[in-house]
Amino acid sequence: MKFKLSNLATLAAAFVIISGSMNAAEPYKHGPDSMRQDGVPVGKVTKHQFKTSQLFPGTVRDYWIYVPAQYDESKPAALMVFQDGGSYVNERGSFRTPIVFDNLIHQKKMPVTIGVFINPGVIPATQSGGRDRKNRSFEYDSLGDLYVRFLIEELLPVVEQDYNLTDDESQRAIGGISSGGICAWTAAWERPDYFSKVLSHVGSFTNIRGGHVYPALIRKTERKPIRAYLQEGRNDLDNLHGNWPLANLQMAAALKYQKYDYNFAFGEGGHNGIHGGVLMPESLTWLWREE
Repeated sequence: MKFKLSNLATLAAAFVIISGSMNAAEPYKHGPDSMRQDGVPVGKVTKHQFKTSQLFPGTVRDYWIYVPAQYDESKPAALMVFQDGGSYVNERGSFRTPIVFDNLIHQKKMPVTIGVFINPGVIPATQSGGRDRKNRSFEYDSLGDLYVRFLIEELLPVVEQDYNLTDDESQRAIGGISSGGICAWTAAWERPDYFSKVLSHVGSFTNIRGGHVYPALIRKTERKPIRAYLQEGRNDLDNLHGNWPLANLQMAAALKYQKYDYNFAFGEGGHNGIHGGVLMPESLTWLWREE
């Protein structure tokens, strides 16, 4: 099921759907744009590590850079950043983003785009046998501009040393899943002059670190120049932090109220990337459309 919230009756119906949900199998299969196609140029993916952050001191993280075959260093490329980058860059996983990029760029459904896929930071153990400390929730679920500053001031300048990236905010997008989804929204919310497009898969717009306030903030704040695609499923989480389907419905309703350019895909899924992965070609085509 996919819809835009048109009225309160639709919203009420969605609440009924959620309250009566069962853990059914997810009826989603990847389409041709998520698979390798003959004659489509293949981009290059390289793996890197970043461990000199001053904003998140002591953290180490892997990241990957995707460069399309059509990239011309004399022309600024569009940019799309993904949180939990290891999941998005995996060509055998749910998202298969490099394959989708290859196909859509070849079809001219999205611009020549460099992808930066970033894992959350980890603070390595200092003693033998100790456990690394994960910094993911602090980085992703926190409100404010700290994470987007990390991107703009620390990590992306490293990427720009080797690649010609656009300075046009309309050609920069950011996405993620779960806490990475709310992180993507926060980055654009704080710096819409830098990121103008958001892709959120089962976003955690719940009270993990205060993110449940976004629907109210959206309603009471002058509309920002952000285009957003939200994906959610009726079998998503319901726990002490909140109810993920209801939180995403509230987000969609608030975006509608403030007349944002948004799309809301509501399906059968749980807290995973299955539905969002199948929708990657459609969601990216929608986000990058020129109208």
